[in-house]
Amino acid sequence: MEIKDIKKVTCVGGGVIGYSYALIMALKGLNVYLYDISDDSLNLAKTRVHESLKPLVSNNIIQSNEVESIENRIHYTKDMKEAVENTYFIQESVPEHYEVKWSTIAEIEKYAPASAIIASSTSGLLITEIAKNAIHPERIIGGHPYNPPHLIPLVEISKGEHSSEDTITSALAFYTMIGREPIVLQKEALGFIGNRLQMALYREVAELVMRGVCTIEDADKAVTYGPGIRWGIMGPSLVFELGGGKVGVDGLMNHLHDSITLWLNDMADWKEFPPEFSEIAKQGVLEEIKNRQPDKGNTEESLTTYRDNMLIEMLKLHDKL
Repeated sequence: MEIKDIKKVTCVGGGVIGYSYALIMALKGLNVYLYDISDDSLNLAKTRVHESLKPLVSNNIIQSNEVESIENRIHYTKDMKEAVENTYFIQESVPEHYEVKWSTIAEIEKYAPASAIIASSTSGLLITEIAKNAIHPERIIGGHPYNPPHLIPLVEISKGEHSSEDTITSALAFYTMIGREPIVLQKEALGFIGNRLQMALYREVAELVMRGVCTIEDADKAVTYGPGIRWGIMGPSLVFELGGGKVGVDGLMNHLHDSITLWLNDMADWKEFPPEFSEIAKQGVLEEIKNRQPDKGNTEESLTTYRDNMLIEMLKLHDKL
């Protein structure tokens, strides 16, 4: 089947990631089946879909008269056969345990066409291990989004030992069709690309805070109003290409080599977050939220609203909404 001819897609697992994937697919006009194991889970997913459409309306991404038709394109079911039969693309978003992934894939393969792609939303498990008991491991890949998937475009496609190149090519085309920005890991790596990058940064946040260099709030401000603004426009290598002026990224790295070496030797290189940091981070975050202006989000709920509205404005600039 050609990607453009897809009429039905399936989301297995209706949690925070699964419902959001279903929403973006429905927004792009696809007929979506959302599977979960209980009525409570499905009802929660339905509520989340409805609530997530509100900021899209208020920011003029969609019109209020479109909401009902978008919601009606998502069909909720506890029947795996109904969910995956005659479907071409299946987004699996069940809990992050190999045993759960194995049993879910076994159930999917009972009813799904042999040609259907199964993309796992796993945030760090290895696709080779996820697919090891599958009848058709060649059609299983990773399709890791960033939360919330219906707003943030990145999808990291990862391969297992048996994932076919045709599957990768088709997945790239599918994610592109629904307005995502897919990238492909050329080798398996725990945590993929984005998570490893953000954890490397957060390790240094923890180091600076615990060393007494700065507070949680000031570390957040340093990222938000410094490199984070530039990273929201382009990636770090392109930033350094411009930062190097006429000599570009290579000239910049060569020019700063000795200074960078001093920084690197003074930075964190521990392999496990100190257990006491979680409480330090939480208390710092609570203080930071308390210090924010109401229109910038000074409660958990208003902070989420602020984030989503800002994401929408940024995505408009990138022509992603």
